[in-house]
Amino acid sequence: MKPVWIVDDDQAIRWVLEKALARAGVPTRSFSQAADVLEALAHEAPVALVSDIRMPGGNGLELLRQLKERHPGLPVIVMTAFADLDSTVSAFQGGAFDYLAKPFDVNEAVALIQRAMQESAQPESPEGQGEAQNNERWMMTQSSSTAMQEVFRAIGRLAQSKVTVLITGESGTGKELVARALHGHGVRASGPFVALNAAAIPRDLLEAELFGHERGAFTGANTLRRGRFEEAHGGTLFLDEIGDMPIELQTRLLRVLAEGSFYRVGGAQPVRVDVRIVAATHQPLEQRVEQGLFREDLFHRLNVIRLRLPPLRERVEDIPALANHFLSASARALGVPVKRLTPEALAVLTKFDFPGNVRQLENFCHWLTVMAPGQTVERADLPPEIRAMEHPPALSATPPRLATPGGSISTIGTVVQHNAASNDDGTPRNWQDSLLRDAQYRLERGEPAVMATLTRQFEKILLQSALDASRGRRVEAASRLGIGRNTITRKLRELGIEDE
Repeated sequence: MKPVWIVDDDQAIRWVLEKALARAGVPTRSFSQAADVLEALAHEAPVALVSDIRMPGGNGLELLRQLKERHPGLPVIVMTAFADLDSTVSAFQGGAFDYLAKPFDVNEAVALIQRAMQESAQPESPEGQGEAQNNERWMMTQSSSTAMQEVFRAIGRLAQSKVTVLITGESGTGKELVARALHGHGVRASGPFVALNAAAIPRDLLEAELFGHERGAFTGANTLRRGRFEEAHGGTLFLDEIGDMPIELQTRLLRVLAEGSFYRVGGAQPVRVDVRIVAATHQPLEQRVEQGLFREDLFHRLNVIRLRLPPLRERVEDIPALANHFLSASARALGVPVKRLTPEALAVLTKFDFPGNVRQLENFCHWLTVMAPGQTVERADLPPEIRAMEHPPALSATPPRLATPGGSISTIGTVVQHNAASNDDGTPRNWQDSLLRDAQYRLERGEPAVMATLTRQFEKILLQSALDASRGRRVEAASRLGIGRNTITRKLRELGIEDE
């Protein structure tokens, strides 16, 4: 596998990316200045390159220009601070693959680099292409859970149609895989599949990214550039994280969906396209509509057919097969023997709630392939986050102190046993204590998306309790909770609650 080249005068940035990519099985080579990169290009070429813009002894934009002259198909990712937005716009017009703002999330950076590697214009061997297709096909067919079987059936029914599909689900559940499956099994399979993450591109650049621009439309626009809509003509455009799209661009998107045409930035002639839209979001769009952050008419235009992807905690029966698959894939990528989980390790793994879903399980398997000392993975070899779940930290001898609503400081009493946290009549004495300790435990073990996880559990308990108290009558349950009938119906569907 060809390496990814990292160019930055900041040694800390180079070190972070090197370690993160190594965990993902991606070889790297680092440079501190542009001149060394140009010298190395005389002998070899990377699969992708990540470069800072501002570096002593060489300008990143000039490096980008020379790279595109020598290797026009090489994907180049530009790193820069938010203050360098003007330079970033110029970099995009110069052919940069994408934009990475400093400071960046390491996982997002790795995902972006891997996407650049996948979309590299350098030719791949037929064997490598077949392996990637087989991996995607495996992910979208191998599941014994009822929830995923429903998703598979829906894909089969929807693939042959041109109807717009909205995919909902938590981050890491595989929404893009579903979109690719809808495309690959449909009448547009021979056309292009183009993906765009609305949350990953600065709003200043998103319009040109979607619709393209004419030559001279703005400073640095030296050539005409086709946008993602034109690139997807005759195929499928996957709009990921659609809920994060700026409100002003939602209006333009609605017009394209309604009329099938648009104007490039700086253009005077309409461009007609034939594109199937598949959108995805982890956010409740109905709530964003109520908050005025998402257009209601666009929501109804997108929400023709909705597919909900279940989180991994709702399909724990799939964890063993997924883990073995990811361990095998990671071993092939690194060229090492496949690690095997013992029954004890697998039992612990299936009890973890995986707030990061399938993507987190995949990352764990990459970690095990690199870090586990032997071929057989024991319970003690599992990542620290999973082992911490088995042994919660001891309660602090000094009770935590919190500010009360009146502004004074109160000491939270220690709650050791469940029955000790109840009044004589059985009602909870202070449920906030339990919430505090649970939140502290999750944060101490480094669990991601703590607020999303706890909010989901909180809503599920409230809804189920209200339904029980109302003997399953939704209207009464909604009234007791102080929410609308449509809201409780939506929440029940999103949370997977089936009331009798």
